Amino acid sequence: MIFNLEGLTVYFPYEYVYPEQYKYMLELKHGLDAKGHGCLEMPTGTGKTITCLALITSYQLAHPECGKLIYCTRTVPEMEKVLAELRVLQAYREKHVGKAAEMLALGLSSRKNMCIHPKVADEGSRESVDARCRRLTASWVREKHLTDAASEEKPTTDLCQFFEDYEKEGPDAVLPAGVYTLADLREFGRKKGWCPYFLARHMISVANVVVYNYQYLLDPKVSSLVSRELEKNCVVVFDEAHNIDNVCIEALSVNLRSQTLEAAGRNITSLSGKIERAKQTDARRLKEEYQRLVNGLAQQGVLRNGGGEDALQNPVIPDDILREAVPGNIRRAEHFVAFLRRFVEYLKMRMRATVVEQETPSAFLAHLQRTAAIDGKTLKFCYDRLTSLLKTLEIVDTEEFHAISLVADFGTLVGTYQNGFALILEPYDARYPNIPDPVFQLCCLDASLAVRPVFEKFQSVFITSGTLSPIELYPRLLSFNPVCIASLPMTLTRDCLCPVVITRGADQQGVSTKFDMRDDPNVIQNYGRILIDLAATVPDGLVAFFVSYSYMEQIVSKWHETGVLQQVMQHKLVFIETQDVVETSLALDNYRKACNCGRGAVFLSVARGKVAEGIDFDRHYGRAVIMYGVPYQYTLSRVLRARLEYLRETFQIKEADFLAFDAVRQAAQCVGRVIRSKADYGLMVFADKRYNSHDKRGKLPGWITTHLHEQNLNLSTDMAVQIARTFMREMAQPYDRGVAGKQLLDQAACDALAKQAGFGPPKPPPGVSGSAMLPGK
Repeated sequence: MIFNLEGLTVYFPYEYVYPEQYKYMLELKHGLDAKGHGCLEMPTGTGKTITCLALITSYQLAHPECGKLIYCTRTVPEMEKVLAELRVLQAYREKHVGKAAEMLALGLSSRKNMCIHPKVADEGSRESVDARCRRLTASWVREKHLTDAASEEKPTTDLCQFFEDYEKEGPDAVLPAGVYTLADLREFGRKKGWCPYFLARHMISVANVVVYNYQYLLDPKVSSLVSRELEKNCVVVFDEAHNIDNVCIEALSVNLRSQTLEAAGRNITSLSGKIERAKQTDARRLKEEYQRLVNGLAQQGVLRNGGGEDALQNPVIPDDILREAVPGNIRRAEHFVAFLRRFVEYLKMRMRATVVEQETPSAFLAHLQRTAAIDGKTLKFCYDRLTSLLKTLEIVDTEEFHAISLVADFGTLVGTYQNGFALILEPYDARYPNIPDPVFQLCCLDASLAVRPVFEKFQSVFITSGTLSPIELYPRLLSFNPVCIASLPMTLTRDCLCPVVITRGADQQGVSTKFDMRDDPNVIQNYGRILIDLAATVPDGLVAFFVSYSYMEQIVSKWHETGVLQQVMQHKLVFIETQDVVETSLALDNYRKACNCGRGAVFLSVARGKVAEGIDFDRHYGRAVIMYGVPYQYTLSRVLRARLEYLRETFQIKEADFLAFDAVRQAAQCVGRVIRSKADYGLMVFADKRYNSHDKRGKLPGWITTHLHEQNLNLSTDMAVQIARTFMREMAQPYDRGVAGKQLLDQAACDALAKQAGFGPPKPPPGVSGSAMLPGK
């Protein structure tokens, strides 16, 4: 339908719109009109993606000055879903508006997901694909190939023909208007003989919509490579952003282990050998590099990459990079390598500690200065200087030099930031105190550091998800001022959500995963009884989430000994998530097959795991979900303790509040997996007596708490099973979609709302006649 939303003509590709979708569009429009940021929670299964795309692309059409839409997702399947929705929307727009509505939309991912070179694409890991690609596309590799060809010798280097053909086309290598998924880009690349990865990177600057991973904006090492040229008037959307603070922190944190330092030592020896060889065969290169460094890294653009050798960039946020000459003591290659050796030896010495050490970056730098005579200013240039050296020595296999890159990353970050970071040295893993396994962690404690440049650079940034409650905490954690902040309810014609809180077993013994109760045989038995009874009651698929892998392993082994699993298997097959991605994918595949053939299945999974974050159990794949316990983080973790202390001192966020908020958002994410549309239905079981307290329950999203009625609280196992039976019987009745339609807004309802707000019928975009927009056209 095409309707007027407060003066904006919105192109929505379906005949009906949910009331919450209409409200969501209003909030988005207010944010765009105010050129500000927003924080929006919208229930899962209510068409958040298409609503967001329809409103923002319609806004782009009406306001040509509005920049491109940067849509950030967490995974490749999510990216593909967004592009599929966009394709439907684009077909609708072109049907009603014609050529004026043409757009270019594309997804961008790593080389591993986009490469079409037969030998490179077969490489296993992402790092090895990147390294193999650089070996074929680096500028000096190509120059050497041309020199050999000119002298009529047999070339000693291979080139990537796809990259060469793309480079030959130059500015003429463009994508026609359209919506391109990763598969489409690969197909187009094969057809034209062009490299899809570099083509997509090039087309970002002219695309109307770009869909890619969070890291491309939040991780400075990647964003300064890919997203540097994006203009200020872009609109950024972070979808499924309930964990965005953790992504920000990971982007600026570095962990070093003994193995890393050993490998870094080998890298340094290798670099020394290459420098000596370069002195004997091509001293000019080293002299030229020295001269450039005297004049300053940034001004000379030495680190601006060309061709295919684009190594990762500086790990520091762009505004914090020093724009000045590199210190004299690391300008010469051999001096810099000696400096790195000294720094690695210092870190090895620190790793020999036998007690846990925690300090600030300032204290670390003071000790480093006293012990190894290395100052903070020199450390700041570590990463850029290493990148420059690798380039000068024409090293393309960055995978081989990953360890020394990590050390340089660590040094640059610790030399640049004084606040918002902590250094923690743990000489052994807490679970195995007798086995030395030291890890030196540079922990970012302030999520706002990584996301601040995004808020400052772009006109409008929206954070959205189905589980952002309590929503007012996000602006504090990420340190921004939203112009629109809203948590939208879910309009339902029937109660297709049934959340219940089980606080005790049939024996009236309380159930909880609290540390002092989790090993209690009665609790384990009662948890088993919940699973047996629900497996017998609920049709098709049932998903259970545990608080951790170790707890799941412990409880499953006890259930096996006591015969619980055998009783469950009488009703359904049992599948378990493991830490191995391939095993888990296979288990999920077989789980779906069991649900499809009517046998029914139970999937045992872990909160914060792969399944909890990215897999939908829609329709018959998830008719009930059990959340065993409250998924708190490991509260004895020193990294977490340091972050809690920082949040308390800097943002006045209490420890208990943050821990409860973090645990409940994970629980909400788990139980939300079963509702993926309004025609869907599912039972949500919170199996822990702590959910009965308002402190926990009140932090759940509003669209869950509105269905959490008084009679569904403080239940025993047998009472919950009775409610489950009644709910499943009600849901099994024929579903009158006509009744459901009464809640929806059709063309007439949207026009009436526009008229009520004082707006007329929708207007065509500039340069399009009104008759072209008629719905019948």
